[in-house]
Amino acid sequence: MSANSFDARSTLPVGDESYEIFRLDKVEGSARLPYSLKVLLENLLRTEDGANITADHIRALGGWDPNAEPSREIQFTPARVIMQDFTGVPCVVDLATMREAVKELGGDAERINPLAPAELVIDHSVVADRFGTPEAFSQNVDLEYGRNRERYQFLRWGQTAFDEFKVVPPGTGIVHQVNIEHLARTVMVRNGQAYPDTLVGTDSHTTMVNGLGVLGWGVGGIEAEAAMLGQPVSMLIPRVVGFKLRGELPTGTTATDLVLTITEMLREHGVVGKFVEFYGEGVASVPLANRATIGNMSPEFGSTAAMFPIDGETVNYLRLTGRSEQQLALVEAYAKAQGLWHDPANEPVFSEYLELDLATVVPSIAGPKRPQDRIALSDAKAKFGKDVRNYVSDADQDEAGKESFPASDAPAVSNGVPTKPSQVTGPDGKVYEIDHGAVVVAAITSCTNTSNPSVMVGAALLAKKAVEKGLTRKPWVKTTLAPGSQVVMDYYDRAGLTPYLDKLGFNLVGYGCTTCIGNSGPLPEEISAAVNDNDLAVAAVLSGNRNFEGRINPDVKMNYLASPPLVVAYALAGSMKVDITTEALGTDQDGKPVYLSDIWPSEQEVEEVVAGAIGQEMFTRSYADVFAGDAQWKALSIPTGNTFEWDAESTYVRKPPYFDGMGERPEPVVDIEGARVLAKLGDSVTTDHISPAGAIKADSPAGTYLTEHGVERRDFNSYGSRRGNHEVMIRGTFANIRLRNQIAPGTEGGFTRDFTQDGGPVTSIYDASQSYQSQGIPLVVLAGKEYGSGSSRDWAAKGTRLLGVRAVVAESYERIHRSNLIGMGVLPLQFPAGATAESLGLTGEETFSVTGVTALNDSIPETVKVTTDSGVEFDAKLRIDTPGEADYYRNGGILQYVLRSLIQR
Repeated sequence: MSANSFDARSTLPVGDESYEIFRLDKVEGSARLPYSLKVLLENLLRTEDGANITADHIRALGGWDPNAEPSREIQFTPARVIMQDFTGVPCVVDLATMREAVKELGGDAERINPLAPAELVIDHSVVADRFGTPEAFSQNVDLEYGRNRERYQFLRWGQTAFDEFKVVPPGTGIVHQVNIEHLARTVMVRNGQAYPDTLVGTDSHTTMVNGLGVLGWGVGGIEAEAAMLGQPVSMLIPRVVGFKLRGELPTGTTATDLVLTITEMLREHGVVGKFVEFYGEGVASVPLANRATIGNMSPEFGSTAAMFPIDGETVNYLRLTGRSEQQLALVEAYAKAQGLWHDPANEPVFSEYLELDLATVVPSIAGPKRPQDRIALSDAKAKFGKDVRNYVSDADQDEAGKESFPASDAPAVSNGVPTKPSQVTGPDGKVYEIDHGAVVVAAITSCTNTSNPSVMVGAALLAKKAVEKGLTRKPWVKTTLAPGSQVVMDYYDRAGLTPYLDKLGFNLVGYGCTTCIGNSGPLPEEISAAVNDNDLAVAAVLSGNRNFEGRINPDVKMNYLASPPLVVAYALAGSMKVDITTEALGTDQDGKPVYLSDIWPSEQEVEEVVAGAIGQEMFTRSYADVFAGDAQWKALSIPTGNTFEWDAESTYVRKPPYFDGMGERPEPVVDIEGARVLAKLGDSVTTDHISPAGAIKADSPAGTYLTEHGVERRDFNSYGSRRGNHEVMIRGTFANIRLRNQIAPGTEGGFTRDFTQDGGPVTSIYDASQSYQSQGIPLVVLAGKEYGSGSSRDWAAKGTRLLGVRAVVAESYERIHRSNLIGMGVLPLQFPAGATAESLGLTGEETFSVTGVTALNDSIPETVKVTTDSGVEFDAKLRIDTPGEADYYRNGGILQYVLRSLIQR
């Protein structure tokens, strides 16, 4: 019950129903707040307990100073938690382990239960192994169940063992699309109260739901577990960036072009740790699907959230997707009563301002390794010619600028671009040629765009026109279609567009994230061999949100984000060396060149299909029994009981060691003495570089572990599928094939030097860690700017801690990873302003000590002293930013803190 210091408790009648609400207008200053802060204010009013959340906190938020730097801590209590299976499985593993730990400490295991609704969507496990055939979907589903049976049995057990925990089975859709189409409430109703739907999710793209007026963002799995167990999220009242939209998108551009433009603008402006809100008259012209596309990319431009307010478009989308009439009426009545309904004429107060005229957006792609690196489509060929030099050997560089003569004997001028024509014999016996820049993966994939009917219909119409012209995809392109929900295939079928996509090889491969998260599956053997034998810098074009190095496919060096129609176009062109805005994509039946402009669908054509093929009944039918699953899901055998029966032979789900030897009270915080450097890293090291992801190589420590446990190479599956096994995940931490550890120069991948041995020989990071830990030597990581940007990967922090790392010293951090490090008991430190590892003369071969950490037992010091045996010393900024984070660190981590809190109640 709220303390209700502001007498804000009231009643809102809607139709025949009446709801308890907490009125924002009872707090002075609330009317001037941005939308997102009004949502936070309501959260504090409703959860005010006089201790963790007080009247002073509420007044501080009501009196928000838009120009102030964040300094005031508040406790945000999300209404619900959403998870996907890669990050969700370890959450449930940890909850199951906590039940046993409570039992061992004399408590009641059933006290470990989600206190807020928790929903998990299995969407990250399907791999696009099969493609280009009508059987691809069913074959990939069968492979998925074969690989993941243990995990799925575990999740089915969790659905029966835990209250308030629901699972959306495989083959249904992508978590964020399922969220906006079905799970999101916009206004939550629980125990007679109505309040804004808010959430945290174990995937950074949880922000997609911001497009629906729902405040939420990605957190690490460990934070999500705490939220499920009733712990509020500790945060500072943020700065809010107002992003004004005006005008309309020009003909020929898509939502993808818009979002890549916004991503570039906001990343350049700097919005890490801030909220972004869209406002102005242009908001009304942005369809809900486009809003969700923009919200989805919030992690790519770095903001905590990217909000759109509630308006008529919101209600229309909720109606289309099958929400009840009572819910629609409640959303509108509640938003208007609380000042949350968008008024385009209103100019809210923000901390910072940006503005975009939608009419200035041009067709774009982004790459080859960061989503914020937007390239105008007309410049793509020239930009590729420059960027490819970073991915080819010196020998190829030397050949650049010369004329080369491919196997066909037809002369080709490289125009200063490295070239290495290489022959490939396809399975049909035909010989063809690939070179640097060959597009070997073209994937319509990921929540970002597959939730958006306009770009999905645009892709299908482009395919139709291409087929009618007699065009085909190039034979070296792996083409895949992985929609975010079953509704997409429903409207493709109704519009008669599916056969055209199939004809170009864009057959349905699964309802899941696939290529965007590294589940692109292997390239055909002959393509893979040609790429690797000739060290070709080939490319992937995907409609996703992430294109970091090493993420998409181990054979692919350059990755480009693009709209679904452009994915189809590049599959036809087959190369990044083709300027698809001016050069032919192929020839028609009469041998005449066919250009992109010849097959690009008009806006009117797209709108007609969307209007005629998409209806409410599609959504109500698809989601009628969404938690039930298919026959394979229902047939899974599961254990019974409130604690899990761990299988000692399992290589998928194992009991982690986080609570081993844990007492009822935490040990005092101590300084770090005699530490060695496990890794010295540069700028923009992402959680994709740190956290295990993608395929498991046979000769890697993780591959060796699986082989030793009797797992055949063909059954290795991906790191993501084995997130419930800490033994696999530790061995894959810092093992990304593109990681460059500066203390092991000349290497790429998970290598370091082991200074416990004479000369510090190069070895795997895992083996070095085991050597250090066996001798009781703590470890540190040195890093540059934006350390830990990328997905909300809890294993980036869990793996770091289990490798024995006690502290990270970086120039700056991305929000989620810094928080996750603290949640796992790792100290995040920051170099002094303007200082770097290089400017301080640090080589990574030193022995480090960190003193002043003991002050954390009573307070939060601003700095701690770092010294080395080489004489370097400096005051590092301690990046424990809130009292709540300090409590987590004192307990050795957030899970230990929550567990002790539950026992002491």
